[in-house]
Amino acid sequence: MKQYGAEFFGTFWLVLGGCGSAVLAAAFPGFGIGFVGVALAFGLTVLTMAYAIGHISGCHLNPAVSIGLWAGGRFPANKLLPYIVAQVLGGLVAGGVLYLIATGKAGFDLAGGFASNGYGEHSPGGYSLLAALITEIVMTMMFLLIIMGATDKRAPQGFAPIAIGLGLTLIHLISIPVTNTSVNPARSIGVALYAGGWALEQLWLFWVAPIIGAVLGAIVYRFIGDDKA
Repeated sequence: MKQYGAEFFGTFWLVLGGCGSAVLAAAFPGFGIGFVGVALAFGLTVLTMAYAIGHISGCHLNPAVSIGLWAGGRFPANKLLPYIVAQVLGGLVAGGVLYLIATGKAGFDLAGGFASNGYGEHSPGGYSLLAALITEIVMTMMFLLIIMGATDKRAPQGFAPIAIGLGLTLIHLISIPVTNTSVNPARSIGVALYAGGWALEQLWLFWVAPIIGAVLGAIVYRFIGDDKA
């Protein structure tokens, strides 16, 4: 239960910190952090939680990561569903807290998307469904490659959180214009449930693509990283 609790609070922090920066701070008059600041915020949530709870739960914070680590032989199947449930619940509670904060400002409107992920007319840059699908698959694949490589017992010890956090920052710098960056189904559902409408209608892609990408990343790392090959 301590592991599941760690995943709940870790995912809560990721969604609150990352999506909160997008909703509350990205376009703040005079001091807006922009999408570069949002990218850094997402990376910092993972970096800080990796040091805080990595030794408790492994700090997955992401159903796709848990599935990818299972596919890569790093995670037991019997913990997969409880981890995913804890992550989704953490994301939903964070989305609720962010909603309560955001609606405390007069004139706040969910029509802005509430940091939801989207494609087509709901892509920040107007990118197509195919472009969004490819982006989410490839970005999540590379994220798993970074995670598995950085946490390999042969890698320099103690630096994995930095590599993973910076990796997620880079992923956001690349893909925010395309999909607003998911690579994490719990992050996507955490805000989509409150945004409703198109965000829920397009949510399927941000479950399917990250999971496919995570499994591909695990397969690639097992091929290139197997010291017995």
